[in-house]
Amino acid sequence: MKKFLLYFFAFVFICFLMPALLTKQDKPVNSEKIEENGNNSNTKNEIKETGENGEYQYKNYGKIQLLHKKTGEIEEVDLDQYLCHVVSAEMPADYEKEALKAQAVVARTYTIYKVKNKKHENADICDDSTCCQAWISKEDRLARWEENKRESNWNKIEQCVKETKGKIITYQNEPINAFFHANSGGTTELPVNVWGGSAFPYLQVIQTAGEEGYQQYASEVAFSREEFIKKLKTKYEDIQIDFENKEDIKILEYTDSNRVKTIKFGNHEISGVEARTLLGLKSTNFEITQEGDRIKFKVKGYGHGVGMSQTGSNTMAKEGRNYEEIIHHFYSNVEIKEINSL
Repeated sequence: MKKFLLYFFAFVFICFLMPALLTKQDKPVNSEKIEENGNNSNTKNEIKETGENGEYQYKNYGKIQLLHKKTGEIEEVDLDQYLCHVVSAEMPADYEKEALKAQAVVARTYTIYKVKNKKHENADICDDSTCCQAWISKEDRLARWEENKRESNWNKIEQCVKETKGKIITYQNEPINAFFHANSGGTTELPVNVWGGSAFPYLQVIQTAGEEGYQQYASEVAFSREEFIKKLKTKYEDIQIDFENKEDIKILEYTDSNRVKTIKFGNHEISGVEARTLLGLKSTNFEITQEGDRIKFKVKGYGHGVGMSQTGSNTMAKEGRNYEEIIHHFYSNVEIKEINSL
């Protein structure tokens, strides 16, 4: 009887109790699965950072508030879509891709600088080139291109913006005030000579070769004596010039980039920047000659001359330089970083 009971209890233990004990020992496997789930969760977060399709995702600045100056409307727009409108307004679509990519990074940087240093009360930036940077609607842009180039031009610009997605130019880990212009006339200018104030250490006088072949490089403006006086009187009503005296129209001082810093017009001495504005010249890099009763200005370059020259960047791109090399040429001691790293 005792043997029977011993066998009976052994049978129960083997059939019922032992499987139960073994089942309880499986718990560490579940803890490993929790860890795996945690890793999967991190992977999903990483995908969210870069986007499900692998594209760069903005943590900040992905949307901006754009002020349309003519209507006063403020529109929330996607940053990179906005940049397509800017690049297409600011640089010819037939420029080299690396030049267009440089322009995209410069325009993105300029935009973020404006966002961080707000000028408009309820908006980040406006569409007026005299205040911020140029912008054009896609409809208007396409209408100005030849019909057979419209689609390819727009796709090219979109691709250049996309291939530089998230990239900005920084100095000491802050976005720079990324000025740019059409043609430097061979040498860029210091911002202090244009707008005064403090100098930006990353904006220096830079030599740029290969700009002579562009129509923006050289221009000429001539006035009769009467026209000349009339233009100056819009600012200086008491202007008096003795045209027979060569000392009455004379450049007094040049900047380091050989632009006119100070000029004498009769009884007034004014800056080269003001002369450019009053007379409608394309640059402050000019010479003056008098031929009979005509005053002639021979001008080199187009724009204020500060920062990146667009024609200069296109020349560099044609020579095989990439957009990063172009940026480092025109902006001193800067880094190209991702916005998310700020």
